[in-house]
Order: sequence, then C-alpha cells, then structure tokens
Amino acid sequence: MFDSDVIKKGINDQAVLQAMRDVDRRKFVSDKFSDVAYDDRALPIGEEQTISQPFIVAFMTESLQIEKGNKVLEVGTGSGFQTAVLSKLGAKVSTIEINKKLFKESSKRLIDLGYGDISFHHGDGNKGVPEQSPYDRILVTAAPAEIPEDLLGQLAKNGIMVIPVGNQSEVQYLYRIKKLNDDEIEKEKILPVYFVPLIKS
Repeated sequence: MFDSDVIKKGINDQAVLQAMRDVDRRKFVSDKFSDVAYDDRALPIGEEQTISQPFIVAFMTESLQIEKGNKVLEVGTGSGFQTAVLSKLGAKVSTIEINKKLFKESSKRLIDLGYGDISFHHGDGNKGVPEQSPYDRILVTAAPAEIPEDLLGQLAKNGIMVIPVGNQSEVQYLYRIKKLNDDEIEKEKILPVYFVPLIKS
C-alpha cells in the first residue's frame, strides 16, 4: 500500500489515512496499471483524465476537514476513487462528472463496490448541483482558470471548499476557501499542483 509515502509527506489525520487504506485503489484503475496501482503517482483513466496520486487525494481530503454527516459536493468524479474516500469518512456525497463515459463507468463501479448511498450526477461541474445545496464541503478535482461563482454560491456558511486554480500554461495552486458569510470568503493558498482543466459544457 502507499501508507508510508503519504505519511512521510505529512498526512496526519488518522481518519483520512484509514479511509485511504480501506479503499482499494487497484479497483479504480485499468488492469494494465494494476501493478502500479499503489504507487504515489497519477495514472491515466482514459478520456484524457487521470486518477490523482494518493498523496494529493489524502492532502485534499485532509484539507477539507470533513466531519461525519457533512454534505459534500465533489466536482469531477473521474474514476470514483476520491468519491469513495469521501464516503468512507461518513460524508453524504454528491458527485458530478461531465464526461458521459467516465460518469457511467464510475457510477457503476461505485455501486458495484457498495457505495449506493452516493448521489451521482452527469453535467457541468462548474455549475455544481444547486438542487442539493448548500454543501458543508466542496472538493474540486480539476482546475478552472478562476473559482466558479456558482460553486461559491452553493457553499454553506462556514463551509470549506478545496480547489485547484490556474491555467495549464501557468503554475496552479490548491486553495482552501472558507465561506464566512454570503459576501465574504477566506482564501488560503496551500500547495502548488498540476491538474487537468475543469471542462465547461
């Protein structure tokens, strides 16, 4: 497993570490990558998308400061690995994926693995899932050039969003955003990263 790599890089939240142990990453990658499924690196999942390296999944999850029962919106289901980790932490997860093939594959995979309590959505993640808002936490797994206003609007008061921001041609940064009220947010730059772009419809 990848525990040692993740712990060495500074992940301390025991609940997050346990969730990462409980979700078998090998079940979220194709057979040709099964031998490297536990390596601490991103892997292709098709459709020009990737499954993030375990450290980034753990870091983003830890940064969300999830409490059991939190309503969480995940933007960019991808393979469903991050989705499963959020669910293992006791969150009530809604997830949205714009790519129809990945949406079908990930929702079937997660349901087959027993994650039937997740709410799956196909659509433009920039617009969120307003009918189920507000959310205590929002996690975005692809990078927009700017923070989408629709997502900020769906974040509850005192809610936290973790999101990579920046174009492919520049340094991207991971931000933690806390919504203090409808007109005020607290924005913290926490890590330089590289993510695929958040696609718009």
